[in-house]
Amino acid sequence: MKNHHLLNNRLNLQVNLREIIFMTEHDKIKQEMEEWEKSISLKKERKQSFRNLSEIEIKRLYTPNDIKDFNYALDLGFPGQYPFTRGSYPNMYRGQLWTMRQFAGFGNAEQTNERYKFLIDHGNTGLSVAFSLHTIYGIEATDPRALGEIGKEGVAIDSLKDMETLFKGIDLSKISTSMTINGPASILLALYIVTAEKQGHTLEQLRGTIQNDILKEYIAQKSWIFPPEPSMRIIVDSIEYCTQYVPQWYAISISGYHIREAGSTAVQELAFTLADGFAYVEAAIERGLDIDDFAPRLSFFFNSHNNFFEEICKYRAARRIWARHMKTRYGAKKSESMRLRFHTQTAGVSLAAQEPENNIARVTMQGLASVLGGTQSLHTNSFDEALCLPTENAVKIALRTQQIIAHESGVTDTVDPLAGSYYVEWLTNKMEEEAENYFKRIEDLGGVVPAIKANFFQKEIANASYKYQQEVENKERTIVAVNQFEQREPCSVPLLKIDEKVASEQIRKLNKLKEERNNDKVQEKLKRLKEAAKGTENLMPFIIDAVREYTSIGEIINALKEVFGTYHEDSIF
Repeated sequence: MKNHHLLNNRLNLQVNLREIIFMTEHDKIKQEMEEWEKSISLKKERKQSFRNLSEIEIKRLYTPNDIKDFNYALDLGFPGQYPFTRGSYPNMYRGQLWTMRQFAGFGNAEQTNERYKFLIDHGNTGLSVAFSLHTIYGIEATDPRALGEIGKEGVAIDSLKDMETLFKGIDLSKISTSMTINGPASILLALYIVTAEKQGHTLEQLRGTIQNDILKEYIAQKSWIFPPEPSMRIIVDSIEYCTQYVPQWYAISISGYHIREAGSTAVQELAFTLADGFAYVEAAIERGLDIDDFAPRLSFFFNSHNNFFEEICKYRAARRIWARHMKTRYGAKKSESMRLRFHTQTAGVSLAAQEPENNIARVTMQGLASVLGGTQSLHTNSFDEALCLPTENAVKIALRTQQIIAHESGVTDTVDPLAGSYYVEWLTNKMEEEAENYFKRIEDLGGVVPAIKANFFQKEIANASYKYQQEVENKERTIVAVNQFEQREPCSVPLLKIDEKVASEQIRKLNKLKEERNNDKVQEKLKRLKEAAKGTENLMPFIIDAVREYTSIGEIINALKEVFGTYHEDSIF
């Protein structure tokens, strides 16, 4: 017993000594910092205040005092282990490089199929589908509202026939496909599933992601169709279906990208995206799904903007926040359920039409930040995207940018090489703190959906966007060749233009399809879908059955509108 007390006293003494040494060391650093600032001649600095894009004030110098409460085990840990700050997987890019994607889609399915084969031939390891605006809104090519939009911003898809053409000659069991679609996401997933089946593949073989993130549509991108409540039901239906039958598929890609493109700060992108993620988790749990069954197949999609360290710290903070909430708030037990995996796209909104070749440098910096931040998948924008859809030459340069980062820069040789930097760890902590403040404000409003209806997110983004634009116009923030170093040289970049014949041909093909298919079966499947929508059954099997009969996207959407109605946002201006 005496020996036990002696051991305890010795341990307490060691703890006290460590605290004294710790305090002495930090006091010494503080004193030496003050002496350093007095002893050197600090010339007038370029700006009165240095702030990143989230309006976080950046100090001149960071020291151990800025992270004095830092705990390696709790705040960092090891890659692939909770809280995943240092990376989602133990050996990261030493084991496997990120999936190299190029967001591609234009004109009709035949034209985009050719582009996909071009990308695969040049080393693309995953496909990422951009859809025509009329497809995004679930409107048929024959609808007058589609006039002038068909195939202009993405590939025109109206039915299973188009999807079959889009992936003709591409083995869907050997490629990972990401589809950026939200309102009609469940229908596009059904089209992909049936196309794969027709190629002879099983659902277990399919790998990829459907964006399917409707909450950020109400917040930022505005391509919703139904009100939030039935939209959330359809999303949980797809999560439930994929959990049971398509085990390698990510049924949702919770997207901060479009929130950032709408004008948010990096902190707002981080906070609003994760808040949406928590809302989907809660909806799935309310359905009765086990978190450790569905959470491993949730994924994220982030933007990579120009402020290099801010972006890196955003990704590191996102992993840690997600892991902590999944474990402590939602009771996840599996590491897979706590591990945040994400795709990154470089910032389209940062691309300038002036001297567009400069965008190659911007994209390189943004791509490098994504890699240093630990992305699992990356799309690098083409330098001409401020002017037109990417040309083949521009898209090849964008892909080569990723390959050079991967194979020539050396940044993939070690995991999380910036860990331990006083600035990086301080900024990671700061972004987490700011995100938690936003979570509290959202909770006070009753959650994500009530906050959407109160226009909370929309106002926050609008204010941030307005402030940023003012700073650019007042030259408080420099954008090279836009508001500083301007030369006003005429642009000589070749432009990709979509022939107007694409629209008329798409309309002709859709009308022909409707003449040749079994329309009695189409009507039968639509009737069954509407009846199921009035109840509580999972809608995915009904949508898949309708798709098999070549029912168009527009017809399925119109049938669901009869049950769910549509959504109209209250204007905030």
